[in-house]
Amino acid sequence: MQFLTEYGLFLAKTLTLVLALVFVLSIIVANASRHKGEGKHKGEIHVTKINDELERLRDDIRHEVLDEDTLKAMAKADKKQDKSEKKAHRKSLKAHVAEPERKRVYVLEFDGDTHASEVEGLRHTVTAVLEVARPEFDAVMLKLESPGGMVHAYGLAASQLARLRKHKIHLTICVDKVAASGGYMMACIADKLIAAPFSYIGSIGVLVQLPNVHRLLRDNKVDFEMITAGEYKRTLTTFGENTEKDREKVQEEVDEMHQLFKNFIHEYRPSLDVGAVATGEVWTGTQALAKGLIDEVDTSDEWVVLQCKDADVYEVVWEQKRKITDRLSDLIESSVTKGLQKGLFGWLRKAEKEKFFS
Repeated sequence: MQFLTEYGLFLAKTLTLVLALVFVLSIIVANASRHKGEGKHKGEIHVTKINDELERLRDDIRHEVLDEDTLKAMAKADKKQDKSEKKAHRKSLKAHVAEPERKRVYVLEFDGDTHASEVEGLRHTVTAVLEVARPEFDAVMLKLESPGGMVHAYGLAASQLARLRKHKIHLTICVDKVAASGGYMMACIADKLIAAPFSYIGSIGVLVQLPNVHRLLRDNKVDFEMITAGEYKRTLTTFGENTEKDREKVQEEVDEMHQLFKNFIHEYRPSLDVGAVATGEVWTGTQALAKGLIDEVDTSDEWVVLQCKDADVYEVVWEQKRKITDRLSDLIESSVTKGLQKGLFGWLRKAEKEKFFS
């Protein structure tokens, strides 16, 4: 009885959730139809000075670990230094002596998925930085994480980074976790490529994979028709019967794309023995350094802290303005996921523990 009661409650909760989703989706569809044809919502650039963030962190720790007298002495010394710097600045202005310019470093981020979805934000941040960065003086650092994905999408992402080098802006790329396949296609563009010791680097290869259900359809007497114009308009398919000629053509295309990939890497890392590493294998950061895939083993955090000593470091982020429909969609997706985890999956886990009833 306990099992039936819990099952009934689960069904009631599920029905309530489904009805709520139908109601919300109807609102979304109605709202979308009203706004059909409107232009895309634009976004905006957000800039944070990392030097200031580090100073705040330092001060927070100081107030916890140092005594009051030491804090007062340090505050007095900081105030004296600030006063001295301001006095020197005023003096240089009166004497019409230009002070040495301070280098600026712009920190960007790219967290890649199969479709390289963040390429839109990367385009905007690169464009914004190029508007203010001083060639051969300022620099850009990209925090890159990506296991790779669609070739054309990552090709565009890599091209955005190539714009920085074209305009003579020094580019450092830091990989803390993974830069594989299309991710490494982006990473190799760096003037300096840094990776954490246990990050994954490489996977220089190309693959095509798809299921084929032709025999299942044939055995169930289901016909699949496809009409094309052009000998190679369609080669391997999911529903049709694939031939050796189809496979050979796709293999030829994969080999060509692999060669383009290797040529691309050689262009930006000419000293690398591409033939030796373009096997599809993945290496840790330490191994990648020995093979010449990267230039240094370190973390992005260590690199940023070091730069803050001699430069003004700014984090630059592009945030897309999102429609209410997009926010509702994310809310629904999150609610459904949590509901399944707590409801169905939770019930299954409980049922697994209570297999026997008395």
